[in-house]
Amino acid sequence: MDVSKVLIEAFDRLPDLVRSAVHGLTLEQLRWAPTADANPIGWLVWHLSRIQDHHIAELLEQEQVWVGGDWAGRFGLDPDPTNTGYGHNPKQVAAVRPESAQVLIDYYEAVSLGTQKMLRGLKATDLDRVVDERWDPPVTLGVRLVSVLEDDVQHVGQAAYVRGLLPRS
Repeated sequence: MDVSKVLIEAFDRLPDLVRSAVHGLTLEQLRWAPTADANPIGWLVWHLSRIQDHHIAELLEQEQVWVGGDWAGRFGLDPDPTNTGYGHNPKQVAAVRPESAQVLIDYYEAVSLGTQKMLRGLKATDLDRVVDERWDPPVTLGVRLVSVLEDDVQHVGQAAYVRGLLPRS
């Protein structure tokens, strides 16, 4: 099997997982967390979208979806391209306030389109290209894509789990 087809198959599963994690939730449910130190569904889905947007834009050497539209305002944030949620403290987590479940879906889908376009043009030899020399060993395109995928899968799974913990009304 062509390696790009494997990556496309894996990344193509994420939009449905994102939709199922947030569809139909109220603002209160998107912001609810099971404990004070846990992340709410809205933050988790925003963060996984931001990580993918940040990393894929960097790989493509293009502007992030986050910066190119009014996405930040729809989350109550500034369009800071470095704000991906990595290292957020509870106050910063609480500041991520998506205006609706649909905006989470729409932002992720906009990010996903760029990822899919990139993946469809990949050749196996592209995966060996070094994309980040700040690490030892340097990070290749293949490793970076797996890292993004792994982060997204973890966080969408966490969002689905927190959804299952939501208090019943």
